[in-house]
Amino acid sequence: MKFRIDTFTLLLLGAIVLATFLPATGQAGDALATAGTIAVALLFFFHGAALSREQIIAGATHWRLHILITSLTFIFFPLAVLPINGLSDIAPSWMPKDLGLGFLYLGVLPSAVSSSIAYTAMARGNVPAAICSAAASNVFGMMLTPFLLLLLVSTSGGGDFSIAEALKDIILQLLLPFAVGHALRPWLGGFLGRNETLMSRYDQCVIWLIVYSAFSHSVESGLWENLPLQAILFAIGLCLGLLLLFMVFAKFLVRRFGFSLEDEAAVVFCGSKKSLASGLPMAKVLFSGHPGFGMIVLPIMCYNQIQVIVGAILAQKYREKIERANANKVS
Repeated sequence: MKFRIDTFTLLLLGAIVLATFLPATGQAGDALATAGTIAVALLFFFHGAALSREQIIAGATHWRLHILITSLTFIFFPLAVLPINGLSDIAPSWMPKDLGLGFLYLGVLPSAVSSSIAYTAMARGNVPAAICSAAASNVFGMMLTPFLLLLLVSTSGGGDFSIAEALKDIILQLLLPFAVGHALRPWLGGFLGRNETLMSRYDQCVIWLIVYSAFSHSVESGLWENLPLQAILFAIGLCLGLLLLFMVFAKFLVRRFGFSLEDEAAVVFCGSKKSLASGLPMAKVLFSGHPGFGMIVLPIMCYNQIQVIVGAILAQKYREKIERANANKVS
């Protein structure tokens, strides 16, 4: 099977290279940071306006499936990254402190909406359940993520993460715009539904802006001097290991509880994925001004690209398996 790197991935890599050699500093950096804050608020405003209550309710009756996916996302995954952060004390050259914090942050992020649903559909899995679980994960994740991050940071005994300041920013910059947008859905929902491609492009522009601004700030703070090559390679290996671990673990739990093959596809994709689209905007709020921001978001950026490639391969295998099973039922 042949793969090529998608355009958006290349643009993100380009943002990192641009920030490395031509970072936005001084007044330009401040203006870019302000623009990013406004862009993130608008992003969640649009997400609130686009979210359909019917879409959330559509698969809500399959409660056992949703509990399983939520547990994988917000309980088992955070527990799995705790030992990784502990490596900061044992082997700082392989796991710098901010990179360890980045893995804690990766662990508490909600599931990816678009790719979870897209791969479940590609696999001929339970799409309504995937829609419900992924959407609910992102809505609840806006509040769960900072609380779980505080809990993990406290448990690991490190970090200078201020939960009070973070919660205030989450409410003002994310939850409030989201609620206002959802309240205006009767007037904006139709327009957003007809312009999904435009909204997707806006999401990507916001992410690109955050990546360039964040890495500009981090490069000025000595990101590449403080992040050895072996730490980058180690982070990539850990991201691949985490993804494979949770895909196998999800498959084990699904079969243990006796779910169908279609349900299995939904759980494997929704329960193993982490959202870059939600993760980077929330990181900008939670870690605003942090000199190690680039290192903190590195795990989610690596994990996102790996989950896209591995997910495409696995979705095709599930599709073949489900189509075979359905054909056998008919015959």
